Amino acid sequence: MKTLLKIVGIGLLALMAVLLFNTFRISSKQMANVPPLASLAVSDSAVQHLSEAIRYRTVSYEDIALMDSTQFEKFIGFLAKTYPLVHSRLTLKRINNYALLYEWKGTNTSLKPALLMGHYDVVPVVQGTQKMWKHQPFEGDIAEGFVYGRGTLDDKVTVIGVLESVEHLLRQNYQPARSFYLAFGHDEEISGRVGGKALAEWLQAQNVQLEYVIDEGGTIKIDGVSGIDKPIALVGVAEKGYTSLQLTSLGDGGHSSMPPPQTSIGMLAEAIDKLQKKPFPARLGGAAAYLQDYLAPEMPFGTKLAMANRWLMKSVIVNLLAKTNAGNAMVRTTTAPTVINAGVKDNVLPIEAVAKINFRILPGDSVQGVVKYVKETIGNERITVETLKQFDTEPSPVSDTAALGFRLIHRTIKGCFPDALVAPYLVVGATDSRYFRSVCPNVYRFMPVRMNEEDLKRPHGTNERISTEDFKNVVRFYVALIKGS
Repeated sequence: MKTLLKIVGIGLLALMAVLLFNTFRISSKQMANVPPLASLAVSDSAVQHLSEAIRYRTVSYEDIALMDSTQFEKFIGFLAKTYPLVHSRLTLKRINNYALLYEWKGTNTSLKPALLMGHYDVVPVVQGTQKMWKHQPFEGDIAEGFVYGRGTLDDKVTVIGVLESVEHLLRQNYQPARSFYLAFGHDEEISGRVGGKALAEWLQAQNVQLEYVIDEGGTIKIDGVSGIDKPIALVGVAEKGYTSLQLTSLGDGGHSSMPPPQTSIGMLAEAIDKLQKKPFPARLGGAAAYLQDYLAPEMPFGTKLAMANRWLMKSVIVNLLAKTNAGNAMVRTTTAPTVINAGVKDNVLPIEAVAKINFRILPGDSVQGVVKYVKETIGNERITVETLKQFDTEPSPVSDTAALGFRLIHRTIKGCFPDALVAPYLVVGATDSRYFRSVCPNVYRFMPVRMNEEDLKRPHGTNERISTEDFKNVVRFYVALIKGS
């Protein structure tokens, strides 16, 4: 027994030594010695321009017939009027009528161009919720230090912020060494296949290869991680894939007074319940691991020890992350039932019940893998499972954090927001940037806006808004990024 206890004791000491060694050998990944940039004076006219941009109802609908093309055309006219130097010194190509691609030629043709992108279409306001807005969603009101309206965060903020920065630099007669493209899609909210995808295909057809791409995505989270009292600038280095499956159950119709043991609705409800009770397996690799690598050195000792030894602490870390919706979405393919249709009358048994379930796919999984998992989990041949296909997208590859593009973005964040920590992360939504892999391996997703947990509910939600100072910081960020590239 003494020998056994001695062996166990030695093993525990060796394990502790390994844990401590791994913990103490990790060092900060934050760029050091980046001087804060002098604050650029941004005119209030920039805020007025964002306000005016919000008034154009560039709403995209899945039913294209509902889209008001005159609003999109008027918005493009507004850009031409508001940014005369951009439109006189840069070349503009319109693709599929409303997708916009500007080219700003640099002085050094040996440098690969960079791409700054965003989208100017917005989601509809849910019918009946207008009364819940403090200021109407398409008025662009400036009040209490904020600009209110649909698009202030998603994503006219980027479009106007980029154009303001370029117009400012042109007024200074600045010409970059590196060429820049500015790409603004008009249908990102309904998949981007006519806008963003077409823009990427045009660049590919011209044999353009880019140094980096930056699109919307991460933000500067000011209340994000326990144990870290600094804002965290989350730079998306990958994004999840997307698919929606339709589940259809068929049952016997008839009178509700003589129901079978399980109706079509009951069968469908059971299937959905099984999917929610058996989520996809969690993983800590890829972009989720990068996030932990960057944040671990900044955390208290106990958390740092766990993050530095994920080979042992994986289940503990996964359980902690899974306690929040955002954390859970970082580590697994998510399952979200979103639409159910069945029945026409309360005393009639429906023959058919249909549900649509949305999945955001973790890198390493696939659309077909989701279909297979759902069929196996449901285990009911009376329920058909089919992908809706229209918006299917595989997860993106992970962009390189050692590449020039990430280093430029990292340095610019540090210069503009000296108190922020920079960390790569996985974007759980979808952006137009996923289409640009054919012209650039290094795609990043970041919006230089400080947001808390409550603010994250505003895009696509009620009372979408941005503070006037935050919008000016967007302009400052893009000026600094362009000049630093």
